[in-house]
Amino acid sequence: MAEKHSKDGSESTHDTVRKQRNNKKASTQRYLPIAEIKDDTLLLKNGGIRAVLKVNSLNFNLKSETEQQGIIAGYQAFLNTVIFPLQIVIRSSRLNIDPYLETINARKPLQKSDLLKRQTDDYVSFMSKLVDVADIMQKRYYIVVPVDSAIKAKRGLFQRFMDWMNVDDSRAKASDRARTFGSSSKILRDRVTLVQSGLENIGITLERLKTEDLVRLFYSIYNPGTSQKETFGNLSDLHASHETML
Repeated sequence: MAEKHSKDGSESTHDTVRKQRNNKKASTQRYLPIAEIKDDTLLLKNGGIRAVLKVNSLNFNLKSETEQQGIIAGYQAFLNTVIFPLQIVIRSSRLNIDPYLETINARKPLQKSDLLKRQTDDYVSFMSKLVDVADIMQKRYYIVVPVDSAIKAKRGLFQRFMDWMNVDDSRAKASDRARTFGSSSKILRDRVTLVQSGLENIGITLERLKTEDLVRLFYSIYNPGTSQKETFGNLSDLHASHETML
């Protein structure tokens, strides 16, 4: 049987490893790059912050040739004005029409005709089977706007890679994030405004995700199966569901 403490009174390596294996919550969360979400912003463990913009689709093929050329030229002009990195994310997910079907079922008792009630049941059944069989996917588009600390930005590629590999959070990192969050947020807002104005000039509308929207997004990313079956109305419902699963 391994000793619980070494001669100097500290915990042994075996005891530390055993605690990490038993604490599944800590061992899972420690590998997430996100430290917290607040003020519509992602705070990363390495000190950087991120804003996520949801991009509404634009049907390019329905535009005339002149309009298409104008959009391309406007996009080129936008890229020339950007002096910071951007990340464009295309996320494919299985189409969830449960809220729509629930709305249809809620209208069923209001139908006065028995025929319409049966047709409502048939329609709901048909749509459910269609989505399951066809495996219909939906695409969502996002732009991630970053702000990193000036010190970290000057580091070499290997040093930045090691920062990402250092997944553990600490009080020192949290204190540093709180100290620099105000100034970094101002830079982030200016960058978000630049991106929004540049793309809206060519007819592409964007919306910055709020805090609750960010929580929903990453909840669905890291819990793809659960998010399809269990929905939550607000953040308090999510916390209660998360505690129940743990």
